[in-house]
Amino acid sequence: MRYHFSGIAGAGMNPLARLMRARGHAVQGSDRSFDQGKNAEVAAHLAALGIVVKPQDGSAVTADLDRFVYSTAVEAETPEVRAARTLGLERVPRPALLAEVVDAGRPGVAIAGTSGKSTITGMVGWLTREAGVAATVLGGAALAGEGTSGCFLPGPVDGPVAAEACESDGTLTGYHAALGLIHNISRDHGEVDALRPQFEAFAKRSGRLLVNSASPEAARVGRAVGAHSYGAGPDADTPLAITSTGPHRARGTLHLPTGPLLLDVPQPGLHNLENAAAAALIALDLGIAPATVAALLARFPGVARRFEVIGVSAGGIRVVDDYAHNGEKLRAAITAAQAGAARVLAVFQPHGFGPARFLRSELRELMPRLLRPSDRLCYAEIYYAGGTVAKDISSRMLADDLPALRCGYAPSHRAVIDWIRAETRPGDTVLIMGARDPELPGLARAVFGALRAHPAA
Repeated sequence: MRYHFSGIAGAGMNPLARLMRARGHAVQGSDRSFDQGKNAEVAAHLAALGIVVKPQDGSAVTADLDRFVYSTAVEAETPEVRAARTLGLERVPRPALLAEVVDAGRPGVAIAGTSGKSTITGMVGWLTREAGVAATVLGGAALAGEGTSGCFLPGPVDGPVAAEACESDGTLTGYHAALGLIHNISRDHGEVDALRPQFEAFAKRSGRLLVNSASPEAARVGRAVGAHSYGAGPDADTPLAITSTGPHRARGTLHLPTGPLLLDVPQPGLHNLENAAAAALIALDLGIAPATVAALLARFPGVARRFEVIGVSAGGIRVVDDYAHNGEKLRAAITAAQAGAARVLAVFQPHGFGPARFLRSELRELMPRLLRPSDRLCYAEIYYAGGTVAKDISSRMLADDLPALRCGYAPSHRAVIDWIRAETRPGDTVLIMGARDPELPGLARAVFGALRAHPAA
């Protein structure tokens, strides 16, 4: 078949496009970021795989295409979408194609939750690859050191499939996975009351379901369908005992019916230990031996932009890059950073004007409770990816909401670097947080470069 992927640079779109190409289909795609001269590394990688990169002006959408796959970030009236509609092409939302791939897996595993699913998927990818299990794995974050364009393992058509299933666009209801997992449910992309029906439908349509007992909402959804629970919460079917969560590793024991499974993860934070517990149960379900799971997780490299340590300067200043963009993710990243440093300089860039509006009141309440007196916070200006949107809020307004914290404001990435250089002291941890902006990994590296060159660093 001939596929066109509109928004192909996206972390969810990119692995799917590569999978269709690996399965022998003709694939082309476009992305506004390519047209803007961004994501050149992603474009080059796609081209090397035989995927044709086209401009996103509508000219690439022709009658000989079989399927037009589009990202939920692509507006309904873009030239490409209008052309596909006019030509009567089969228009497939990205989540629908992903659900199609998962449902065809033997077995198909769908990994859901408002936080942690990219890391869990990355862990499953690492475990299956290193254990020699031929599986297809699709997620939103590549393994650390292996690029930034999503997690991708191309397994056989009739083999296992494990994929990250996102609730952000209302499409969790489209999955019928043999094994579903709900890691947590919290305020993200919408209020919990609005998200809950999606997770309930996902739970009912999963052949079997795993839920994290430490998430009250996930546990409640799981109880209604007789799910198997895991984690550090009360009455878990597979309990997780916490040994330590930092400063550099997280350690605990997953108490399986067959005996204890030691988890020693090279990333700090309670959330990473919970992620490892979830990934371990999926790996065991795919036939990987407990001893192999334990040994492989102990050298898990992490995933890109999930508490990814960019480096430590001569003055002991650690620079960490993280994808955190909602309340729970911000809490997890900041507390993990605090476990390894007496002082944290946190920089957060909201990933759109709508998300900034949605988060504003939560940030106003969360940050004063979360940050210690020694910590500092700076809001970078809101990332704008293009398209039609009301620009009626700014990061300066978010900073003004926190006068007691002396919250910083940076109108540009250059200003972020200047703010950090002015504020850092030896031994600090600098935490760069935000989603979607392809320039954020480069910012974290530029910060580290500036600190290495700074005499005080």
